[in-house]
Formats: sequence, C-alpha cells, structure tokens
Amino acid sequence: MERNVIAKKSIFTGDVTSEGDFRIDGTLEGTLKTKGRVIIGAEGVIIGNVHAENADIEGKFSGELLVANVLSIKSTANISGDVVVGKLSIEPGASFNATCAMKGALKELNNTNETKKRKDQTA
Repeated sequence: MERNVIAKKSIFTGDVTSEGDFRIDGTLEGTLKTKGRVIIGAEGVIIGNVHAENADIEGKFSGELLVANVLSIKSTANISGDVVVGKLSIEPGASFNATCAMKGALKELNNTNETKKRKDQTA
C-alpha cells in the first residue's frame, strides 16, 4: 500500500478517501476514510471525521474517530470528540477528552439486550 502525506504547514480542507496509509503532519479539516493506518504526527491536526483500520496519534484530533482495530494515543496527543475503537492504548501524559466506546463491549451489550428482549417476549 502507498503512504499518503499531508506535510507540515500544509492545510487541506475537504473529504479524502484512500486505500493506503495516511500521515498528517499539517492540518486536515474534513473527513478522512482509509482502509489503512492513519498517523497524526506531533504537529499534525485533524478537525473532522476519521474512519480507519488503525491509528497512531501524536498531535491533535477533534471530531469523530472510528478505528476498526487499534488506536494508539501517544503522550503528546490531544484528543476531543467521539471515539469508537476495537482496542485502545493510551500513553501517560496524553489529553483524552472524548466519549469512548469499544466495539467488543458494544457487541456484548447488544447481545445482552437482545437476549433480555427475547426473554421478555416469551414470558
């Protein structure tokens, strides 16, 4: 897979869809969807929505973050908004001011609710 880069001091506004990995060292305002990994460098900023397989964040993110597998948040990261992940890793020192849901926990919760509804219906 190819790696796409938004370089330092670059500002990109709009929606981006990619099959490959994405590294942000500048600013992206909009939506980024990729089947690869999103890396936000120490000086990188994303304001908007991100849908990715994996993500490593050192910089700033604000918005909705959906990561199918692993979200790794480094000590220099600043995250706010809504986060849905498969697995989460946060280094001490990171700023994480977001609502967070883990996909495995959501599946368990949904299955429990469905089982309860079925029992209520049959009783």
